[in-house]
Amino acid sequence: MTRLWNATADWLDRRRALTARSIGFVPTMGAMHRGHASLVERCREENEIVVVSIFVNPSQFNDPQDLNRYPRTLDEDLRLLESLGTDEVLIPNASELYPHGYRFRVEPDSSLQIMEGTHRPGFLQGVMTVVLKLLNLVRADRAYFGEKDYQQLRVITEMAREFFVPTKIVPCATVREQSGLAMSSRNRLLSPEARNQAAHLFRVLTTASSSAEARANLDARGFTVDYVEEHWGRRFAAAFLDGVRLIDNVPITEVELSEGC
Repeated sequence: MTRLWNATADWLDRRRALTARSIGFVPTMGAMHRGHASLVERCREENEIVVVSIFVNPSQFNDPQDLNRYPRTLDEDLRLLESLGTDEVLIPNASELYPHGYRFRVEPDSSLQIMEGTHRPGFLQGVMTVVLKLLNLVRADRAYFGEKDYQQLRVITEMAREFFVPTKIVPCATVREQSGLAMSSRNRLLSPEARNQAAHLFRVLTTASSSAEARANLDARGFTVDYVEEHWGRRFAAAFLDGVRLIDNVPITEVELSEGC
């Protein structure tokens, strides 16, 4: 039976009782899909206790309208987590995680202020701050993050290492729809026509010979492009379609394989 926790004090009492067993953790913002399920399934395979958090973190949204529009499907999420054998679910509100407001923050180094760090002011700061709080609350052996948000994954991995957080950060491959579109909670906001169009984001990233060509192809297909850049052996893109901001990334090796087909 899945246990639900709203108050951090109650959760900490529960956490103290979870001794001598391995704990895995999947932090989420809810509106779950098959990508989230894959993280929980891997967590279930590799740990005795599975903990999932659902928290739409206001500090990582630089646009209040984007925060308000973010899908919230708590009842569906809880049914899914129950079916996956989740043991503990943390569902704190903002006053639980920020009891005195947003007074203390983790700042990324200027070298990390690229892509999302540039185009979404405060995003990386908000992600790092809330994830550090959650890692300290759960004190898991392993925490699972998807590679779709690769820059976020990289920053969290480096932050955990810098702050000597004992939790191992486990990267998990992006889960895609049959069309190639990366699974995302924001996909729920797309119209059926835009959802079909959105699949071109992945196709363009894997077929264009350069970032400049990829950007031009996305522009031509009706996307409003924030960026297409290459870092860490991967090609990244963020673009708006139907008023919804989509992100994706692929290893450069996938691009080379596509060119050779």
